[in-house]
Amino acid sequence: MVTSDHKILKLDLGQIGGSALTDSAINVPINSTDEIPATYVPARNTIFLSLALGWAEVLGADDLFIGVNAVDYSGYPDCRAEFIHAYEQVARLATKAGVEGHPFKINTPLINLSKAEIIQAGFQLGVDYSNTVSCYQADDQGRACGKCDSCQFRAEGFRMANINDPTRYQTSLSV
Repeated sequence: MVTSDHKILKLDLGQIGGSALTDSAINVPINSTDEIPATYVPARNTIFLSLALGWAEVLGADDLFIGVNAVDYSGYPDCRAEFIHAYEQVARLATKAGVEGHPFKINTPLINLSKAEIIQAGFQLGVDYSNTVSCYQADDQGRACGKCDSCQFRAEGFRMANINDPTRYQTSLSV
């Protein structure tokens, strides 16, 4: 039987840098047209999955869940199904459980959903979106900028889902 604990691991990806989200010297782009934008955090989901994989193996769990999305996203390579499948192979080869025939399954329930579908699913599950923010550069009060790609995707998702956007923005949106 698998038991679980809630773990909070302190992880500072700012020590690695290389992204507008982890290095204050790199500006967050507005309306980025780059294939892989400056907001890509090098190896972020690889790092997250590695930590989750280690904990899952300790617990004896074989299912991991990650909220990657390959539809309405900014072009991050670690949000694609190909990456997830490759990481499952790594888990089979790099863990005692995998080598002993107990493979891990990485579940990606959001991977093929549009932002509107994700918002609708959360709404149906009772998510209070007023307690969430997606902004790449929210202010100290947690107000979203309304300009970055993440804010634009979120606002469009609420609009397409026909659900009121409760996000607190620093300025009015220009979407």
